[in-house]
Amino acid sequence: MKINIIEYFIDTVNVANNKIAVIDGDRNVSFSELNAKAKIIAYEIIRLNNCINKPIAVFLPKSIESVVADIAIIYSGNCYMNLDVKYPQARLKNIIEQVRPQFIITSSAYSSALEALGSHVPVINMDLINVDINFNEEKLRSNVKRIIDTDPLCIINTSGSTGTPKGVVLNHRSFFDFTEWAVETLGITDHEIVGSLSPSIFDIYSFELCMLMAKGSTLVLIPEQNSAFPATILDIMQKNEVSFIFWVPTIMVNIANMDLLSKIALPKLKTVWFAGEVFPTKQFNYWKKNLQGTKFVNLYGPIEITLDCTYYIVERDLKDEEPIPIGFPCRNTDILVLKENDQPAGINEEGELCVRGTSLAMGYYNNREKTEAAFVQNPLNTSYPEIIYRTGDIVFMNERSELIFKGRKDSLIKHLGYRIELGEIEHVIINTLKLVDNGCVVYNTTKKEITLIYESTQEKSIAEMKRAIAQMFPKYMVPTAYHKMEKLPRNTNGKIDRLKLSSEIC
Repeated sequence: MKINIIEYFIDTVNVANNKIAVIDGDRNVSFSELNAKAKIIAYEIIRLNNCINKPIAVFLPKSIESVVADIAIIYSGNCYMNLDVKYPQARLKNIIEQVRPQFIITSSAYSSALEALGSHVPVINMDLINVDINFNEEKLRSNVKRIIDTDPLCIINTSGSTGTPKGVVLNHRSFFDFTEWAVETLGITDHEIVGSLSPSIFDIYSFELCMLMAKGSTLVLIPEQNSAFPATILDIMQKNEVSFIFWVPTIMVNIANMDLLSKIALPKLKTVWFAGEVFPTKQFNYWKKNLQGTKFVNLYGPIEITLDCTYYIVERDLKDEEPIPIGFPCRNTDILVLKENDQPAGINEEGELCVRGTSLAMGYYNNREKTEAAFVQNPLNTSYPEIIYRTGDIVFMNERSELIFKGRKDSLIKHLGYRIELGEIEHVIINTLKLVDNGCVVYNTTKKEITLIYESTQEKSIAEMKRAIAQMFPKYMVPTAYHKMEKLPRNTNGKIDRLKLSSEIC
């Protein structure tokens, strides 16, 4: 029985030695080459500081090099944390100061951007490592043997209400539990060619990395900038005979609206997974109609669940106005739907979706307060300690025992596949940047717009505010709609009436 992901990878390398592991544009690397490169970086980590179970950041664009770095970190007995090279400096600083990684792995092309941060975290430049070094294989094996299944595999940063992202810690056990379940239940084979579109900071990418390591899947890295050019993405998939994709629905909606599947054939695409946000059923039906014989699976789960906690294989016909169910619990995961009084909801009764099982994250790195607020004792169990995660999502179970997603309980949203805490955006705009006197950020689910509604005595233009906010947040978190009011409405307890604003403006 395997107890860590590297043990799977070692077996995969032995049986798929010369198989292509990663395709990155015109470049590719075999499993044996990937293994050799990763071992060199791993030994450099061990040589500099033989730490175990510590976070090591990767500051590289999604590429062969970033895949090498992630595997090297796992080989060294540590956990990787991928950083987006396009993040504003302020956000990168916040993440690095919160997590305090042992090292940051980068290349010469990105080392100057790291220097500009003024961080004191040691940097490993992959371009400067002596690739001809005779590293100690026994030391690598020794570190691998020390990794147990509950040790952290990766840290994925998600939006936090105080302006500092939260680092979600996910372990080995939960990743290969999910991977093995997917193989058995959803028909994943040992010959998948994965159209990898998600950024390396997404949990979807980490699952794709597990598919590569555990099942010998080939990753076809699709550049993020191609999201604006859906036809180019389909051309890449067609050229590389992609058989499996796991995408956020946004790009799939664009492909449907442009009727591209009728123009670019994808005969090898047999498995389509989607997650991260609601997939409008009309556009989904377009995909299903144009890809006969393809298996479609809707998955659901916040980042605090590895990787998702429910799934729905779409086999029956759905009307365009009918929501796609989020389905049923994955193996070794239990779902609780709790009403406001923490009692179980009945059929067609709405409640908060809560999760228990080994798929739960280990918590937020260096953030006990946030961890204890989100990962709580199961209110239905007073006999022994049992942790559940409260998702904040409202669902109900229909007569078919299918779970149906209704919306958010609080200000946490999914936008373009990213999980965003609207309170974080508010905090930075009002308290850090002081752009407005008062305000709130709401989400227009119809137009998929983050909207700032505010009071202000300042004479700042919307363009000025956008520029300032863009210095603090990635593009997907910058509000696109702005509404100034003389006075924001308040409810009976004196707080801003967000529900009223949302209904009137959104």
